[in-house]
Amino acid sequence: MKYRKSTVARRNQILNQLNAKGEIFVDQLSKEFEVSEVTIRNDLDQLEKKKLLIRARGGAMKHVGGVGLDFGISEKDKINFSDKVKIGEFASSLIQDGDIIIIDSGTTTAELAKNLDRFNDLTVITNAINIAIIISKFPNINLIMPGGHMRKNSQSLVGPIAGKSLSRFHVDKLFLGVDGVDITDGLFTANMEEAHLNEQMIKISNEIIVLTDASKFNRQAFAYICGINEVDRIVTDKRINEEDIALLTDKGIKMDVV
Repeated sequence: MKYRKSTVARRNQILNQLNAKGEIFVDQLSKEFEVSEVTIRNDLDQLEKKKLLIRARGGAMKHVGGVGLDFGISEKDKINFSDKVKIGEFASSLIQDGDIIIIDSGTTTAELAKNLDRFNDLTVITNAINIAIIISKFPNINLIMPGGHMRKNSQSLVGPIAGKSLSRFHVDKLFLGVDGVDITDGLFTANMEEAHLNEQMIKISNEIIVLTDASKFNRQAFAYICGINEVDRIVTDKRINEEDIALLTDKGIKMDVV
């Protein structure tokens, strides 16, 4: 009976964390509750059967609108916020005056945008309305937005009009936000239209720089973007494990851990 109480209490605490953070991870929960990863996976499987969460590789995501895979900007912004701030600040150091860059939609990429006010000669293409609002306040940045229809969840412009517009450009650097980095299979995002536009961004960019907090590693999301071999550089936080750094470095990817 004591075990049953303990299991119920642990699962309730797991749900509380999920509601607060939006996503949870097996390895972190295993350490916190001092139980095996097998036990945590079983907890998550049982909670998913009750439709209380959505299982994802390495953990689980909050059940939102019956789907649970595509969080809105306001929800994502609360997750690992301090790490995203550091990533955005460092990423700005990879930019030089005279660059033409794309900033993809996302909460981590938005933190990059906040650090661009010091530049005197920069052209920024973005499909993200919230990022465009940030950049519009900086007088020395030339801002370009594609057409398309707006995804309210991500506050981004997507669709064939956006893709055709982007195809007319060629840029120095792409700063890409993702929902999953699978070292074997590649990059993922939660929405097919976003993934299709990301593919177009990659085609027109000389350098592909992924901005992601460490929670996104060893995870997949709904829509495939590209293979990991397309990536030139990844900026992430110190929670990434050494094995993943080594594997990605072996693939020729420059790793910046901040």
